[in-house]
Amino acid sequence: MRLVTIASLGVSAVLGLGALFVAKIALPSASAAKSPVVQEMKGAPLVVAARAINYGEKLDAGMLKVIKAPENAVPAGAFTSVAAALAADNGGAPVVLFPISEREAILPTKVSGPGARPSVAAEVAEGMRAYAVKVDDATGVGGHALPGDRVDVVLMRDLTPTGPERNFISYVVVQNSRVLGVDLNADPTSNKPASPNTATLEVSVEDSQKLSVASTLGTLSLALRRNGEAVIADATPLRTSDFLVGSGGGRSTGGGRAVSRGPARSYSAILIIEGEPSKRGGGSRRAPAPAPPPAANAAGGANPQAGSAGVGAIG
Repeated sequence: MRLVTIASLGVSAVLGLGALFVAKIALPSASAAKSPVVQEMKGAPLVVAARAINYGEKLDAGMLKVIKAPENAVPAGAFTSVAAALAADNGGAPVVLFPISEREAILPTKVSGPGARPSVAAEVAEGMRAYAVKVDDATGVGGHALPGDRVDVVLMRDLTPTGPERNFISYVVVQNSRVLGVDLNADPTSNKPASPNTATLEVSVEDSQKLSVASTLGTLSLALRRNGEAVIADATPLRTSDFLVGSGGGRSTGGGRAVSRGPARSYSAILIIEGEPSKRGGGSRRAPAPAPPPAANAAGGANPQAGSAGVGAIG
């Protein structure tokens, strides 16, 4: 009886030692083999957006995070610490000037420098100027010219403001100008057209002078460009007589030459006047018979001196 008890205790001790061995050595090594090895990524620190940041928002620490990126993939001038990004505006938190997507790098060009608010002045490119043009529903492309779009500025001038016949001329004053703002809206993400009163354009110093003079000569209007189109067209001034049918004038090509449009067509009309009944004879007075057609000249064309009472040339 005593031998059996001793044997049982020995077997229990062996099993306990085996269980301890498995718990202390075998199980940790097996779990370590299954779990992936986490290695710290090497690279340069880069401040990115922790979430999407809208135009005009003021940066705070919760919007930003630091990641490690390959050194050759870090944009030039990018912030390397959250503190540096939050102090970009003269030591204060900057304002976002362009929409920033989640995980997009925070760059100095996308946040405000001096000042603590989004402004048109912060978006004007180096060497350029912001110039406001007065527009309305029609001259402002129906309000469809939004911040970030590109437009041409057209001047329409009345050359005969007091004459019996009106004569207009149209010039393209500025081409491919970027719209910085419409009225007080400078948000480049705006997609809702509105009835405009002014349009602020990004132009060169010389173009701002042109617009200043042109605004006193006639009516300025905007022509909206297709996205991505930057071609400068060779647009010569256009007069009323250049496109009206029967004007007989040639359109100038800008080099002192006129482009012939071929022989002008002559249109004629006969005016018939019906007289009142005669009080005495009860008859009626008929209109005079139309004059015979003019004889052809030697070149085969119509006589330029042709004409008679009751016959008028409309051309």
